[in-house]
Amino acid sequence: MTVRLKEKYDKEIVPAMMKEFSYKNIMQAPKLEKITLNIGLGEAVKDVKVIDAANRDLTLITGQKPVVTRAKKSIATFKLRAGMPIGCMVTLRGAKMYEFLDRFVNFSIPRIRDFKGMPDKSFDGRGNYTIGIKEQIIFPEIEYDKIDKIRGLNITISTTAGTDEEAKALLRHLGMPFRS
Repeated sequence: MTVRLKEKYDKEIVPAMMKEFSYKNIMQAPKLEKITLNIGLGEAVKDVKVIDAANRDLTLITGQKPVVTRAKKSIATFKLRAGMPIGCMVTLRGAKMYEFLDRFVNFSIPRIRDFKGMPDKSFDGRGNYTIGIKEQIIFPEIEYDKIDKIRGLNITISTTAGTDEEAKALLRHLGMPFRS
């Protein structure tokens, strides 16, 4: 965990959340559990080498080796058989999770084209937030010349918050720029 973000969480965010939501115990304040990055690759049915490129991109972005996700069912319309690779994902926890969130909020989000703030409708009702990124080139680790194709990815931030309001307050305190 980046020391700066951990200290900010302990010294500023937890007391602010306790005051805002009238918690009686520090343990009631929501925390981040994990961040999951997922790239779905429908074109991997025709070309398996696409998986390698997506794995390389996710490894550069997160610093962790991705897991290849495979199809659970066969779908004849899409020429898909059970067990074929159709995507890749990474789950970040602990220090790598906080470090990724810090880099994402401070370096990657400002590089999004026509950015007006993160939508606040992407909560699932249980305190988890999902962001859809259209281009992987917003991450400074990705070199534009070395990518074969621009791909999108989903980032899911899982928290211990019970409601969307608590999760939104936590993410706002952590620096997530929501729309006004």
